[in-house]
This record gives sequence, C-alpha cells and structure tokens, in this order.
Amino acid sequence: MSSQDTVSAANGGHGGREAATVLDVDKRLLIDGQLVATERTFASINPATGDIVGYAPDAGVAEAEASIAAARRAFDTTSWSTDVEFRIKCLDQFHQALLDNLEELRELTIADVGATVQLTRANQLEAPIRIVRYYADLLREYPLSEDLGEIDISGQRHKRWVEKEAAGVVSAIVAYNYPTQLALAKIIPALAAGCTVVLKAAPDTPLVTLALGEIIAQHTDIPAGVVNVISSSEIAPGELMTTHPDVDVVTFTGSTPTGRRIMAAAADTMKKVFTELGGKSAMIVLEDADFAMAAKFAAGTVCAHAGQGCALTTRLLVPRAHHDEIAKMVAAIIRRIPFGDPTDPQNYMGPLVSGRQREKVDAMVQRAIADGAELLAGGTKVDPGFFYEPTVLAGVDPKSEIAQDEVFGPVLAIIPFDDDDDAVRIANDSIYGLSGAVMSASDERAIAIARRIRTGTMGINGGNYFGPDVPFGGYKQSGIGRECGREGLEEFLETKAFAVVVKP
Repeated sequence: MSSQDTVSAANGGHGGREAATVLDVDKRLLIDGQLVATERTFASINPATGDIVGYAPDAGVAEAEASIAAARRAFDTTSWSTDVEFRIKCLDQFHQALLDNLEELRELTIADVGATVQLTRANQLEAPIRIVRYYADLLREYPLSEDLGEIDISGQRHKRWVEKEAAGVVSAIVAYNYPTQLALAKIIPALAAGCTVVLKAAPDTPLVTLALGEIIAQHTDIPAGVVNVISSSEIAPGELMTTHPDVDVVTFTGSTPTGRRIMAAAADTMKKVFTELGGKSAMIVLEDADFAMAAKFAAGTVCAHAGQGCALTTRLLVPRAHHDEIAKMVAAIIRRIPFGDPTDPQNYMGPLVSGRQREKVDAMVQRAIADGAELLAGGTKVDPGFFYEPTVLAGVDPKSEIAQDEVFGPVLAIIPFDDDDDAVRIANDSIYGLSGAVMSASDERAIAIARRIRTGTMGINGGNYFGPDVPFGGYKQSGIGRECGREGLEEFLETKAFAVVVKP
C-alpha cells in the first residue's frame, strides 16, 4: 500500500506514526455498487495521538467522473426515483445495519475524528443514526401529490394537481467535524426523495464516511450507483462534483469562503445549491438570568468537540455591570472541564482535528490578546496530539477579529453590552446567522429577544433544538436551505404541476 506525504501537509507538519489497531481501517471507495481501492492512498491521523489510524483511497477526477456517471445511470434507468416502498425498505435496512455496526463505528469515530466517547453517544454518532429512522417514517406519510381542485378557464373546466418528484443526481460534500451527522443529514433525505448521490468525505476524517459506504454495499439492497462514496486529498474531485452537467443538486457543509466558491462554480449549469456554512453565534445573558447556570452552559457549549462546531455559541454577551462577575464564573468552570484522551469516558473534550487547525486557533488567540482582550483561562497548546486548552477571553471588542471570525476551537469571547437593544445589535453585527441563545429569568422575555436575532436556530434558557425532525440552517452567510425535518426532504424534491380538461 502506498502512502503520500499528505499526512504532514494536512497536520501542520506533524508526521504520523503507524499504530496497531483492532479495526480494519484501510477503507475502499463505493462506486457503482462496487467497493474499490485506488493506487494512491492518504493517511488519516488520530488527532489525540498523532498516530496513523489507517489509509483512505485517494480518488482523482477519474473516480469522481465514474461516481457521477453511476449516479446518473441509476437515476435515469432504474425505478429508484419512483418506487417509494422500495426506498423505505432500503432505509430500514440501512438503519438496522448502522445499529448492528454501532460499536465498530464508535471506535472508528473516536480514532478518526478525535471525538470523545461521550460525544459518540450524542451528536457525533448515535443521534445521527436516528435521522435514518426519521426519514423512513416520514416517507411513509409524506404527501407526494396534492389535489388543487377544478377551475373554469376560457369556458372549460380544468382539474389541477401537483406532484413532488426527485430532483436528480446529488453531490454531497461534508466537513470534517461531525462526519456521520453531516453525511446522513445529506444523503438520507436525498435517498428518501428518490435522488441518487455522490458523497465526498472530508480529507481530515475520511474513514468513518467511507465506512458508511461499506455498510450500504454489504448490508442493504440499495441498487448499484444509487449511493457512491469517495475520498480524496485533492481539490479537483470536489470541484468536478460542483460543475459537472450531470449533477442536479449540490449540498455542502464547510466554510463560508468555500461555500461562496461552490455557488459560483455551480452557477454556469444553474444547479440547485444549498449550504450549511460558518457561524459566530451569540449567547445573550440578560441581567435577570441565573448567572451560574449561564456560565455553565457557555463553558460546556464552547468546549463541545473542542469548539469544532459551526453552531456553537462562541460569543458570550453579558451585561456590562456584571461582566467581571460572569467572566470569572465562566473561567472557573472552564478550567475544570476534563479534556484529554477521547477514549476515556470521563473526558468531556478531545483534541482539535489537526496540527494545522491548532496553529490557526492559537494564532487567533494570541492576536486577540495583543488587541486588548484579557486571557482568563487557557490559551495553551497541549501535547501529544492536537489538544488546546479551553480558553476564555474577556473584555472583547465586538468589532475585533476574535468576535467576528469563526475560530473552530474551544475559545469563548466575552463581550459586554449596555441594554437589550445593544445586545441585539451586537448579536446581529455579524456576517453569520446560524444559531444563538438567550438566558433570562423569563422565557417570554428571552423569546422576545430571540425573535430579534437573525439566526436559523435559537436556544432559550438551555433549550436544545437538535433533532432529526428540526430544520437546521442559517441566515445571511451561514448558508442557504435547511437540513433535517420536512424541509430537509423538500430540498431534494422538485414540484411539477399538472392539468387536464374535465370532460363534460
């Protein structure tokens, strides 16, 4: 097996070490129903140790072309897009297969992604599997046609109705941070709608995504070409997936700059594009809130998966008169958050995904300190692996880089505000609009403030909106469209209107 030097490039120069593992983690691509290897491979690095977890096939343009061709053929020549009952059966099979392989997927997720055991029991693995069950059940009752009744036009009677049909071939490109959640939130509603899919894994965490392809190939009746899964260290395959004329829909999760480029690339062929992009979400703590509870939520949220979540509330907005009091509370809590070996069930936080990402986070923290923010906790790299101490910065200027730009690390920026209007102004002063939270003694007051914040999701006094039935997405430059919920299915459906003359 060949290995490229992409290990060092992808991990800030930290070379990988071969590590023994109980898993067979040399994965294959899924193309047109076949599990295939490639001549070139690239290594996936365990972020907690720097060891090589395994090797992923390094697909090029040829493999991407073959995947798109297979998806096109499957959509155009098979009954997948029209046989609803068969699709339900296949989703049921996939759901059961994921449950049957849960522990193997858990171990692989911990090693490939750096997720903690705790997190695999929630949003990193077990919660996303419920997406499959949700869409199988939704498809059983979703109305794919609607009777619009009859109408008189030009002296004739006309019967009209609307039908929903699959949008076509879907290119799905996922980010590294929650690969199973992101993959299932894209491919499952697409499959439920009757689309065919090419799924591209993130190069930093490819193995767990490729494992999904192997499960589909080995444990379901999903026909050849309906789902294709590739991985690559190169940009070219992903670019082809966004420009190829045989692709009808592009769904992408990742950074806002990349999302802009994908939208521009897809414009020439007028593809439908929906995106889930960056965030700089704000948690607003009103003066009547329980400060201790707010501090606990703020600290715990920003450390979830080492801050590698686009919807995390990384800005904490607090009343100016209580800034120092709340900041000290948060710092005291965040210093006690257990982090380290993600295989230890006691650890809440694991590592950042790579040395490159850790260097980016640290550079932003150091610039924030130089710009006048007060470091109350953290701000230190921890070896081995790619750990970064949970970090609290107080007295942050709302216009500064650390308050405006996505960090994707366990870094909380505390910003003072003067009154409710000022808090709303600061929260909305962002190119992003993905999520947010409000804490108050009154749910009604908190909801009133939340309705003024231009974001796609809001948590009220610790409320958690996450679930397969809840549409997730953002305003402004946090993306276009929604994943999960009924809205997530409808992103992959086209609407066709019919009319027939009613005979006398």
